[in-house]
Amino acid sequence: MATVLNLSNASVRIEECGYGKRMVSVEPTGSLFVPVRTWETAYPLDLVEHVLRVKGPAYLCDEIMRDEDPLYVQHCFLWSILSYVEENAFAGQRVLDFGSGSGASSMVLARMLPSTAEIVGVELGPEHIELARHRVRFYGVDDRVSFHLSPDPNSLPRGIGQFDSIILSGVYEHLLPNERRTLLPLLWSHLRAGGVIFLDQTPYRWFPIEMHTTGLALINYLPDRLTLACARRFSKRVTPDASWPELLRRGIRGGTIREIMGILNRDDGRKAELLKPSRFGVKDQIDLWYRLSSTARWPIAKKLMMWGFRVVKATTGITMIPSLSLALQKVR
Repeated sequence: MATVLNLSNASVRIEECGYGKRMVSVEPTGSLFVPVRTWETAYPLDLVEHVLRVKGPAYLCDEIMRDEDPLYVQHCFLWSILSYVEENAFAGQRVLDFGSGSGASSMVLARMLPSTAEIVGVELGPEHIELARHRVRFYGVDDRVSFHLSPDPNSLPRGIGQFDSIILSGVYEHLLPNERRTLLPLLWSHLRAGGVIFLDQTPYRWFPIEMHTTGLALINYLPDRLTLACARRFSKRVTPDASWPELLRRGIRGGTIREIMGILNRDDGRKAELLKPSRFGVKDQIDLWYRLSSTARWPIAKKLMMWGFRVVKATTGITMIPSLSLALQKVR
């Protein structure tokens, strides 16, 4: 038995597989870009349809995969979090998933961390919160996973309390400069002494290729106005009328360790300590980047890039990698 949903730009087919799963297929009817067209899911029909309403047909399968595919968000968290801190350390902790989206990352955390850890998601969009809560009901984890609507980009829900760990997964680069200077100290104020903020998969501001938003080389070294002009003219990912605030929101400028540490330590001296990854054979940011990206396409190229980064570090002392996954501990 199959359910077929015909939309203006795609046809979505949800077919029962007969063993508790459904095959979701998306067929665009026009020029719609669909990164993943099929996925077999354990989601019930009503949850699949809910994902479709919120994410649209283009990212229907991708959004489900974020939760279910062990090589997606789960792989990312395995290295970007557990290469710094062992999972048993999260027992009994309150963990904030800031910018939790539609709840996929929080569901992964609920599976990865001890059952005594409380996961709290915060997101701006009410439609994303509604979908996240639907996922909670599906998994039956409402006793330890909750979601809260943030009133605006520069604040947290009232009375949200203190946390032992805070995770920003693919979030920091999307904050505007003034939001970074406001939100990071705010989150820090809600972190208990000895707690850790994890900033996961933040594009490195000075990498030679701006891979996150435009795919263009060398524009990370250009002034903002010239960067905008080049992005409009040469990037297939950017429309000719795109504005600079729009590109900043999409993450064009990434971040640096110096910037992040400067924001956290700007007022009264040393408050944040940058942790070094040391588990699962990871020794530094280059190792961590390679482990995070090794399941992606072109594994041989990734290995060659890793050795290239090692040569650059050995000769210049500079760690030049496409993205950063950092852990910052609040000094007691």
